[in-house]
Amino acid sequence: MTDVAIAGGGLIGLAVAWRAAQRGLSVTVVDDAPGTGASAAAAGMLAPVTEAAYGEEALLRLCQASLQRYGAFAAELEAASGLPVGLRTAGTLVVGFDADDVAALDALHDYQRELGLPAERLTPRDTRRREPSLTPRVRGGLAVAGDHSVDGRALHAALLAAAIAAGVHVVADRVAAVQVAGGRATGLQLSGGGTVDAGTVVLALGAESAGLPGVPPLPVRPVKGQILRLAGAEGLLSGTVRALVRGRHVYLVPYGAGGLIVGATVEDRGFDPTVTAGGVHDLLHDAIEVVPGVTELELVETLARWRPGTADNAPLLGPSALPGLVLATGHHRNGVLLTPVTADVIAELLFTGELPELAVPFTVERFVHR
Repeated sequence: MTDVAIAGGGLIGLAVAWRAAQRGLSVTVVDDAPGTGASAAAAGMLAPVTEAAYGEEALLRLCQASLQRYGAFAAELEAASGLPVGLRTAGTLVVGFDADDVAALDALHDYQRELGLPAERLTPRDTRRREPSLTPRVRGGLAVAGDHSVDGRALHAALLAAAIAAGVHVVADRVAAVQVAGGRATGLQLSGGGTVDAGTVVLALGAESAGLPGVPPLPVRPVKGQILRLAGAEGLLSGTVRALVRGRHVYLVPYGAGGLIVGATVEDRGFDPTVTAGGVHDLLHDAIEVVPGVTELELVETLARWRPGTADNAPLLGPSALPGLVLATGHHRNGVLLTPVTADVIAELLFTGELPELAVPFTVERFVHR
């Protein structure tokens, strides 16, 4: 019997496990291949300002709260695990390629100023001064010094090491169902035939959360993304570049020693694992349009995974309709960014029984009352 059984060993599941174990709770994480889901594909952008969207002000505040914790979170995690997480604080540039793209940048900047968000409008010359590898055809940009990035795979490795060091037990098996008895969640059933009995179950299975037997209906769906990894990009970019190329979004995120992530498509195609020629072509075409030097890089990996999407693009945090089952899912495009704050609020709920006020707008109840 464990205090907490967590379904899912991605970034969210492991971060919750680590924080809960630090509170003195016994924790078991169940995942047959930790870190091979959405966590493996994540570009690692920590970008609440450049991701800001109309109607998502509550989500913006949650993302900002998580970003404020990231420096201390990363330092503590590196100390606990002995592993680097690849936090980069060079900032983010958002650039436009044609007149319509620049108009969209102006609209984004107006919205950012309306909310008091720190973003600086740049001329084409100033934009290229910040990142000399950009094409001379870039028509302008926005500089957001506070939007950072982290190496998602390095972050996962560090979380796994820190969680194990804190006493978390990791079971290498697939979760088959949430075990229910007496009208409440009492543990996890494993595909190998065993069970993990627990006082509380945390659901952190990302896009697969809604399809797990025993889980009440959840508004979580898979949103496919294709993403590329390239090598040989030493010195090409100092920070993240997000671009609009004739209305199409692409981002370039440096990581590690000469690595570059290019992403990502957004496709409502269910659990389709296919990396398509069209998806790879569009991403490379747009990346090369913005940073011509990309054409000389080595393409080392193509990958398709699924973001856990919700109707309002915000996560599901806190109690579910099933007593004993806690939700930590639905993070859509902000899973890496929201890892610290999700871990903190869910660990607080597990330890005290109270969900912190910051997370209350993100319970599943917001969909029940629509």
